[in-house]
Amino acid sequence: MASASLLKTSPVINKTDFIKGQALRQPSVSVSVVRSHPSGLTVRASSYADELIKTAKTVASPGRGILAMDESNATCGKRLDSIGLENTEANRQAYRTLLVSAPGLGNYISGAILFEETLYQSTVDGKKIVNVLLEQNIVPGIKVDKGLVPLAGSNNESWCQGLDGLASRSAAYYQQGARFAKWRTVVSIPNGPSALAVKEAAWGLARYAAISQDNGLVPIVEPEILLDGEHNIDRTFEVAQQVWAEVFFYLAENNVMFEGILLKPSMVTPGAECKERATPEQVADYTLKLLQRRIPPAFLSGGQSEVEATLNLNAMNQSPNPWHISFSYARALQNTCLKTWGGRPENVQAAQEALLTRASANSLAQLGKYTGEGESEEAKKGMFVKGYVY
Repeated sequence: MASASLLKTSPVINKTDFIKGQALRQPSVSVSVVRSHPSGLTVRASSYADELIKTAKTVASPGRGILAMDESNATCGKRLDSIGLENTEANRQAYRTLLVSAPGLGNYISGAILFEETLYQSTVDGKKIVNVLLEQNIVPGIKVDKGLVPLAGSNNESWCQGLDGLASRSAAYYQQGARFAKWRTVVSIPNGPSALAVKEAAWGLARYAAISQDNGLVPIVEPEILLDGEHNIDRTFEVAQQVWAEVFFYLAENNVMFEGILLKPSMVTPGAECKERATPEQVADYTLKLLQRRIPPAFLSGGQSEVEATLNLNAMNQSPNPWHISFSYARALQNTCLKTWGGRPENVQAAQEALLTRASANSLAQLGKYTGEGESEEAKKGMFVKGYVY
């Protein structure tokens, strides 16, 4: 998530500064709607500038994080199938109602990323899901990309489509109540990553971010580095530095207002198939080092177990750092909840309690106060799926 220091005007940095490993410096200046570009041109920020900054600060409020419930209908179907339910709109509606109506969810969750169907959907009781979230002081967000497709000329890598028509879609999402956006692009370490794939990911994120801001949506900037592979933590760190250097270069090239974005880097961990596992302290050390060299954030659980994701977040917030480091989890918040529900109405309350347990644990981790005591065996099970398709 965005940090306090991020919510200020940021300079345009030369790409070589990142490649050399220099940290991005944040001058102590007040927020300004008009910025100067090195070319001498005046760059005007979106007319939504003040609102974008306010939204970013709300989502980055202390002790809270993001619930990612933006799975496509197909992916949601896989989740439902795991508990023996058919993938129908009624079943998807019932599960999403369970999530957003959990009593007190807003104490731990500041934003919820929705799939397009969900943004326009009502609960089983007939209330607009967007309104249910707002009543809990949770900011509605929206997944705006159109999925991953093969990248021609690459090493079996992919690129994220969806820029065509994004402006009109974003304007419609804003009218429906969304105030921030997500664009999922990925980088695969076993497949390179190739320079082409990294550049494509960075450029796509930058264009999406600029278009989102023009239409009132705070963009989550998220180049997801996949867990697939046998590589060690040092290789992940090397690739992450390369990717984030490229991302910030193109964000600047596209005149994105840095104080109105949320950064979402993956935690720096070894590949899922690496024999050398990392402790929460090591993950915290490498991830914080990445932020120090490239800039701040929120985090992806990326197939870690529910407890592992929380322990790693907690370790980062127990280490000295100047950022607001929080969470944006999907399965790491929902896995036990979904299995507890099992599609049975009589289990809704117990499932909501399971969701609140995970949300509360991550709220404590955001504050560096999580102990891990009393966690269930289910919450400790890993959730990595090789070649996972979102």
